Amino acid sequence: MRIELTPLEARVIGALIEKEITTPDQYPLSLNALVAACNQKSNRDPVLALSADEVQATVDGLMKKHLVTDRSGGVGGRVTRYRHRFCNTQFAQLQLSAREQAIVCELLLRGPQTPGELRARAARMAPLREVGEVETALRDLAAREEPLVACLPREPGRRESRWMQLFTGDEVPAAASETQSISATSSARATPGEDGLERLEQLESEVGMLRRELDDLRRRLDAALGPDQ
Repeated sequence: MRIELTPLEARVIGALIEKEITTPDQYPLSLNALVAACNQKSNRDPVLALSADEVQATVDGLMKKHLVTDRSGGVGGRVTRYRHRFCNTQFAQLQLSAREQAIVCELLLRGPQTPGELRARAARMAPLREVGEVETALRDLAAREEPLVACLPREPGRRESRWMQLFTGDEVPAAASETQSISATSSARATPGEDGLERLEQLESEVGMLRRELDDLRRRLDAALGPDQ
């Protein structure tokens, strides 16, 4: 059964996952640190201005769902810190690879994105050297018995389709199901993303260079042999 989140719960979970990976020395997070992470201006879309009370109420709801747990520490045990149990923990029902976790985290924090955008943004949390690695992870997430992501129809002017997470129950456009099916079953025939187009352009450039070198060699050979040869 897929985990269901409200938009604010998605922001809290995404922030906790991100900080667990990128700043492990500061994790678990205090309420103040979690508020700052949720309202962060970088790597967030939309940028929010949540109050401590709003974040606390969201955390309380997640604790009831057993998706967040707390622990006390500091002098007198007065500082409560929070950690997620959303995925990859002993009692979590959801287990993800490092790449899948980074991609899901970015989708929770920034909404729908293209594979190229996800590669650039999620690479700080997992090794993602090529767009193809992101596309493979997205297809795996979409092909689960309970799909965790969906591919949206390509927008005019975009080279790549955007992908969305399905935890917040956002409605998937009808055309997306067909696109998702094609993306999940066909990798070799899929339309190349930005990296694919760059590789194609690079190959065309290399072919052109080889042709020029060949023409130059022919001219030199003709000159060496002379007009009578």
